[in-house]
Formats: sequence, C-alpha cells, structure tokens
Amino acid sequence: MSRSSIFLLFLLFTSCINSQNEKPNIILFFYDDLGYGELGTYGQKIIQTKNIDNLANNGLKFTNFYSASPVCAPSRSILLTGLHSGHTKIRGNHEYGSRGDVWDYHKMSEDPNLEGQYPIGSETLIFPKLLKSSGYTNAMVGKWGLGPPNSKSIPTEMGFDYFYGYNCQRMAHNLYPPHLWENEDRDMLDNDVISPRLKLQPDQDPYDEENYFVFNQKDYAPDMMHVKAQEFIENNKDNPFFLYYASPIPHAPLQAPQYLIDKYRNIIGDEEPYLGDKGYFPTRFPRATYAAMIEYIDIQVGEIIEQLKRLNIYDNTVILITSDNGPTYAGGVDFEYFNSTGIFQNDPKRMKGYTYEGGVRVPFIVSWPEKIKSSRIVNDISISYDIFPTLSEISGANDIFSYNTDGISLLDIITDDSKFLEREYIYWEFPSYGGQQAARMGDYKAVLMDIKKGSKKIELYDLSNDLKEENDISDQFPEIIQKFENIFKYEHTKSEIKRFELGYIDN
Repeated sequence: MSRSSIFLLFLLFTSCINSQNEKPNIILFFYDDLGYGELGTYGQKIIQTKNIDNLANNGLKFTNFYSASPVCAPSRSILLTGLHSGHTKIRGNHEYGSRGDVWDYHKMSEDPNLEGQYPIGSETLIFPKLLKSSGYTNAMVGKWGLGPPNSKSIPTEMGFDYFYGYNCQRMAHNLYPPHLWENEDRDMLDNDVISPRLKLQPDQDPYDEENYFVFNQKDYAPDMMHVKAQEFIENNKDNPFFLYYASPIPHAPLQAPQYLIDKYRNIIGDEEPYLGDKGYFPTRFPRATYAAMIEYIDIQVGEIIEQLKRLNIYDNTVILITSDNGPTYAGGVDFEYFNSTGIFQNDPKRMKGYTYEGGVRVPFIVSWPEKIKSSRIVNDISISYDIFPTLSEISGANDIFSYNTDGISLLDIITDDSKFLEREYIYWEFPSYGGQQAARMGDYKAVLMDIKKGSKKIELYDLSNDLKEENDISDQFPEIIQKFENIFKYEHTKSEIKRFELGYIDN
C-alpha cells in the first residue's frame, strides 16, 4: 500500500472519530407537576429561577408546548415511546395492586416486589435504545414509574446503562425515603420508613416548627440523585451521553432544604400551616416550602451548567427542560397564590388530571449554544411525543431502525429560525378522571369529558381569544366539531389493558 493510500485511510479514520465525538450530549430535565406559570421566564413573580430563565433567554422558549398526558406514568410512557395516549401502552397511573398491599409503605419497604407501577414491557421501543445504538451512553436519574423492580421493565433493561432514583412513583411521595435504587439494587438511605399519610398528633401545636421535624430526615433524595447525575457527566465527558433527569420535584410532599425555606419565609412572611387534609405530609410553611422546591431545581440546573462549562462540553450539549403535566392542587400547594397555571385557569378541575390547558400546557426550553445562535420564542404547536423523533434525529439514530412515532422532529425549528412546524393537530386521551379525549387543531381546542358517564358532548374553545377556555362555542361550529369527532375516532385504539379502556367508546 502506498504512503498516499495510508494517509487517506488515516484521514478517513480520524474523520470517523471526529464525527463520533461531534455528536452532542443530551440532557433532558423532566420535572414533576411543574406548572406553566411557575418559572420566571413564563411570568412567575415570586419564585426565583434565574438559571432556567437564562437558558430561555439565550435559547428557545416554546409557548405552545404540551405534555402528552395530564398525569405522571402515561406522560413518561408517551415521552419515551413517542406514541400518543391513544397508542401507547401505559395510558394512566396503574399501581398494579394485584400484587398485594402496594400502598402500605412499611410492607413496600420490606418487599421490593410491591414497588413500582404496571410494566411498560421490555419489548417496547423507547428512544434511549436508539441513542444507545448510535453510540450514546445513557443514564436515568430520578423517577421511573414504568415497571417494578425485578422485572424486565426497569431502566437498565430498557436502554439505560445506569439508573439511580425511585423505581416507584408511590415511594416518591416522600423525598426522604428509606432507599433509592442504583441499577438493580437498593441503595439504603439514613431515613426511617414514614407513610406519607402520617399527620400531626392531636396534642401537637401546628404552629410549632419542631413538630414537623419528623417529616424531614437526613438523606434528601433530590440531593443524592443530583450527585449521581454529576458523577455520570464527569465519567462520560469524553464520549456522547444522554442523561434523562426525571426529578420528582415539585410534586408533593412539600419538603425542601431549610435554607431555601427560610429565604422564602422572609419573602412571603408568616403563613398558615398545611395540616395534611389534602394528602401528603403536613408542612409548617407550605408556600415557602413549595417556592423553595422550585428554586432548588433551578439551582441544580445551574450547577449542571457550570459543570458542563468546566468540562468544556457545554456548547455541544443539548439541554431540554419541561414537565410531565400541569401543576397540582393537592398536598398543600397554593396554586392560586403562585398563579401556577399562568395565563390559564387556576381551577382544580382544569389543572393536573385534566386535558384543559392548565393540565397539559407546560414549559419547554431548549438550549444548544453550538447550534442556537440567537434566542427566540417559538410559537409552533408541539407536544412531548415530539421529543422521541427530535432526539433520535439529533443523535443520528433515525436511520438505524425503522420505527413509527406520532411525533414530529423539532430539529429544524430548533436550528433554523426560518422553519415552521407543519402539523394538522395534536391529540390526548385519558381514561381516568371520568374519561377524556381532547385535541388541538390550529387555534381550536376540543375537549370531551366524562366519557365513562356516557357523555358525548364535545366542548370547543378558540384559544386565540379564550386561553382560559371559558366560552364553549361548539354550537356555533358544527362542521369543526365533526372534524374533531373524526380525529377522536381515528386516533383512539382500544387498550390491551382493561384499566385503560375508554368507556362506551370501547364497548
């Protein structure tokens, strides 16, 4: 072989290496119950979120982005599979109670077979599998909720090389749990087993802070998970990685570092204690604690950003920030005080658990300094099942497997401000809270509630002038209602799991 031929082979080889190294790192922050109006960049006036706001100010802020379900488990299933709630396997929260007393926290702590939710199935294609095939090392830190321990539906069987966090979303109802999971093993923490149903004793003064110390123990799970996330980044800085950071915050219970609670006590002032009457642990300063939880996740984002900069990999790291659904009304969360839904209705029947705007419109921020040269607001209608094809395309995995998704890749509109997202509609269904279907087509939003009660009345709202969905105009536009009826029929498929059947539609 000639010297010139050897040199050409060398160039080809080094080119391949460089191409591999040029693949961007990807970090997806997926928050739990974070409302549209709970970040400064989306209008929050009390809670300070400077690091996330800076990402939005220097990257992309989406104003018409949606979670694909109004509650935890199905939202996570849809995110990972790219299949909307009429197609994905997990369409609601399913605690898999056939195994035994899964709500007994002491029994669950003793028997790992009582942890976890209904399994998504190891045969299910989720996008981390595609990323892995494209040369990525994948980690998940946070809340899983898609299959119990000792099953084939755990993160390390589903395309993740490393997992640290809660397998079970019920266990995440305490941020001081007795254990977390590291891969297939329990990591025992220095905390006692305490049921989230525990209340103050009748003889305890609800205004005495000391009476609440029992609910805040030593090992704060979000701290532990954050350390593992940083370790993963440090250990994989030289090769492309994907980090799925599924924080359990700000989902109740209200538990946060004391220094941040004290900060917001000074800002908010004294307040009435929360006594646990709407579920989860009592809290002496519920507003201050909730604000502290959200600033806490902002601090974590800031620490990750500083780490990426220190490692000189920040510019070629894609950071995505969003939420699994709208804000909650439970656990002492004062959604009215914080205006948690922002420009939408702060109404318990139009927030988490419901397919109205407050339940599914969520923040979505994208940062990628190497590709996003100027900040902008993106008004294109998009939804969390778009993340599957987006990250698959970014990783270069889109040509490796043949797969179907209900989403549309957002890569073009992320990297080119002249592009627009062309789509006819987006779709939701939810078998709980009475049974629901919804869709958005342009400015029109259709919602069908109480399906399991036999309701066939489709509500219609014009979001161009009615963001709070207060004026049902269905009687004025029968032709538009007919289009939505056709969408509802076309997009729904009968679930293989009886619990997720959708009333008369499946009969």
